[in-house]
Amino acid sequence: MQLSIIVPVLNEAARIGAALAALDPLRRRGHEVIVVDGGSSDGTPDLARKGADQVLAAPRGRASQMNAAARAASGEVFLFLHADTLLPAGADRAIEKGLAATGRAWGRFDVRIEGSSPVLPVVAWSMNLRSRASGIATGDQAMFVRREAFVRVGGFPPLALMEDVAMSTRLKRVSPPLCLRQIVATSGRRWERHGVLRTVLLMWWLRFRFFFGAAPSRLARSYHRSCDGDRN
Repeated sequence: MQLSIIVPVLNEAARIGAALAALDPLRRRGHEVIVVDGGSSDGTPDLARKGADQVLAAPRGRASQMNAAARAASGEVFLFLHADTLLPAGADRAIEKGLAATGRAWGRFDVRIEGSSPVLPVVAWSMNLRSRASGIATGDQAMFVRREAFVRVGGFPPLALMEDVAMSTRLKRVSPPLCLRQIVATSGRRWERHGVLRTVLLMWWLRFRFFFGAAPSRLARSYHRSCDGDRN
């Protein structure tokens, strides 16, 4: 089973090299890495070319970027990975074994949020618990999906925010998620930069509004006003 590891980026020059170096073992095992850039101004695409099989350009926004990369991907399973998230050792084997054993179409990993705040482990624990209860995954949890299921649901909806939540809802109609216990480590930079409690409350408020029908474009504007555009 070949993975296509899709990394959407925007101005990630400071970390793209290390992020792709961490994926070298997977490339050596025959998986492909596709970096898709949303209009970086810091040279990210040039830095990425040494460590990726393809470097693409797409309109800014994770949904449009990830959909563009999926169209160019050759793998049987798409794995969507943020540039500041590290996969566990043997992630490919865990995905292959889990999907084969359960027959499920998609899934995600548990997450650990790295940073100095003692609140971050609690945030990660609650994310993992909520995800298991709701069947909704977040981008920080390294979502993966079989190619045929991705095509069946039409890919990520073209939303400015909450594309991961909306995609999870689409995929739940195909199968429940495979919730792997293996842990991906993601950076807590967003939480710590803007305040952990403030960021958690903001995200809960945005999810609440999204659930009750608020337009994702309005939610994205609210997010960017609160977080100074700190999102790809």
